[in-house]
Amino acid sequence: MKTALVSMVCVLGFLAGCAAPNTSGEVYTRRDTLRTMNVRYGEVLMVVPVVIDGEATQLGLVAGGAIGYAIGDKIDGRGSSHIGGAVGAVAGAIAGQAIEKEITKQDGLEITIEMDHGKVIAIVQAATVSFAEGERVRVLFGHGSNARVLKLR
Repeated sequence: MKTALVSMVCVLGFLAGCAAPNTSGEVYTRRDTLRTMNVRYGEVLMVVPVVIDGEATQLGLVAGGAIGYAIGDKIDGRGSSHIGGAVGAVAGAIAGQAIEKEITKQDGLEITIEMDHGKVIAIVQAATVSFAEGERVRVLFGHGSNARVLKLR
C-alpha cells in the first residue's frame, strides 16, 4: 500500500511538471525556431482575465490506471482474484485524467488589439506578462492562425 502511494505521488509530480503545454507569448517551441513570422504593431484596447482549460491526455489515463490497479490489488489482497485491481484501474484512470486536467489549467489573458492598419483582433495567451489598455505592442503572426502578443522593448 505504501509503495503504491509513493508511486502515485511520483507520477502526479511528473504530470504536473511536464504535461502542461506552455501558452506564454514569450516561450517558443522547437518548431517555432528558424521560421519567419510577420510582425505587426498595434494598441491594446482591452485585457480580460480568462482561464485556459487544462488538458487530459493518455498520460493521465495510463498513469492513473496503473496506480489505481496497484492500490486496488493491494486492498483486495486475494492474490489470484484481481477484481480489486480492475476496479482500482478504472477509478484510477478516471481520477488520473481529472487530476491531469486540473493541474494543467492556466491563468490567461484575452488581449484585444487594434492593429495599426485598423483591423481589431483578439489573442488568448498565458498570463505570464501583463498588458495595459492603451499600451503599444507587437503581434507576431506565425503559420496558420498562430499569433502572440509581445511588449515593445
